[in-house]
Amino acid sequence: MSEIVRVSPGHPPAHWRVRVPGSKSITNRALLLAGVASGDSILIEPLVADDTRAMQAALRELGVQISERRGAAGELRWEVRGLGGAPRGEHAVDCGMGATVGRFLLPMVAAGEGHFELDAHPQLRRRPLGPVLEALRAQGTQILGDAFPLSVDAAGLSGGEVTVDGSLSSQFLSGLMMAARFAAQDTRLRFQSLVSRPYLELTIDAMRAFGVDVGVEDHAISIARGEYRATEFAVEPDVSTASYFLASAALTATTVTLPGLDRRRTAQGDIELITFLAQMGCEVRDGEQLTLSGPPQLRGVSVNMGNSSDVFMTLACVAPFADGVTTIEGIGHARVKESDRIAACAHNLERLGIRVEQGEDWIRIHPGVPRSAALPTFEDHRVAMAFSLIGTRVPVMLEQPDVVSKTCPEFFELWRETGAVVEFIGGAGEW
Repeated sequence: MSEIVRVSPGHPPAHWRVRVPGSKSITNRALLLAGVASGDSILIEPLVADDTRAMQAALRELGVQISERRGAAGELRWEVRGLGGAPRGEHAVDCGMGATVGRFLLPMVAAGEGHFELDAHPQLRRRPLGPVLEALRAQGTQILGDAFPLSVDAAGLSGGEVTVDGSLSSQFLSGLMMAARFAAQDTRLRFQSLVSRPYLELTIDAMRAFGVDVGVEDHAISIARGEYRATEFAVEPDVSTASYFLASAALTATTVTLPGLDRRRTAQGDIELITFLAQMGCEVRDGEQLTLSGPPQLRGVSVNMGNSSDVFMTLACVAPFADGVTTIEGIGHARVKESDRIAACAHNLERLGIRVEQGEDWIRIHPGVPRSAALPTFEDHRVAMAFSLIGTRVPVMLEQPDVVSKTCPEFFELWRETGAVVEFIGGAGEW
């Protein structure tokens, strides 16, 4: 892909359809559990992207056999022969840029036996690991380092009562939950605060699909020791990726239908964006496929997106075109994602000429008429995808568009379905 992509308004169809790829969060949870299960599992329509390929590569390094083929109906199937337990031996594993890869694999190798060298892309090296390291060390794991790269000498986890800080990321708790199945005794993970709780529900659903009953309390999760059973697992479309197409319909006063996405059944927390878009004036029709129609004029809203912070920038890029101020709260943990997303969002909106205010865990966007601008993507796939929304109304240029390969390599090809004009150009393009 080229260094710059230009996204410009085109001629959006009145009613259009797009099938978004599978969920990254669900794919990597299911792939990891299949990798340590007893028997052969099948994942149906998993996401193929940098983060899931990184999980595949890491599991293969640990001895998991993974093959790919197409089913009778053309659906992608990953066939996974599990290890029948936590990893053993001596292995060097590259986690890439994927936080779900690094934060899930670290507890899982700690639950095994042997010596493991874990490294990651510089971007992931910068992201915090403190809470999971503390919980693993409390269970007897010897770990050298406080961020990637790490050296892990594993002799299994002790289990029992373990306290986890979930205030920065639910991924720490999710990783510890999945590994706890192989601890020496039953495990009870206690936590006081937790961000992005719906992602915890995705972990619970995945564990149950692989035969594990998870005990859930307000501030604790209980997992009995045992094994995972192989299964056939269908991956649903990614709601985070879907958010951009839903918001595009909101901005262009068109109607979009997303096959395979059922708001009533999904556990993906980002689905609550639909509620906020409805508050802004959109019409939503539920069923086995989701349909959203944009209004003639959007309204400003005040919302808490603590459970859907991955898509707060989606709403923030709709907000300038509303008739009033939009305030988004509860998103402080978005500052420690692939980028400081609050700061990155504010920076780009200001470059577009939009008035923005921000605090530790909130951002406020005032209505305005964005001007054309070249925008950095901060090595963050969600910045690139969110600010493509501006291009449905005003031409923008996005630097380093290839960052979308982290979770949706085909994003800009799919983006043409919105009616926007997408042009790949080389070098520093000019207006």
